[in-house]
Amino acid sequence: MSCTVFNILKWITYCAVLIGALNWGLIGAFDFNLVSFLFGEMTVLTRIVYSIVGLCALGYFLLSIKDEMECSHYNC
Repeated sequence: MSCTVFNILKWITYCAVLIGALNWGLIGAFDFNLVSFLFGEMTVLTRIVYSIVGLCALGYFLLSIKDEMECSHYNC
């Protein structure tokens, strides 16, 4: 995978994880679920958003491991 595509994927997954984290912060602090507010309580669209954020979290984790392995290989 080229470095540019790798960086773009990492930024996309990072932004999705950040959105998920902010939503959980709102739930914890104010008992306000922004995703449910915007898309409805457990509608298909809400489930899609939750699924995308979850997959992006997994992807970000894997991309970070790959990045760390490449960095240790080149002695960054």
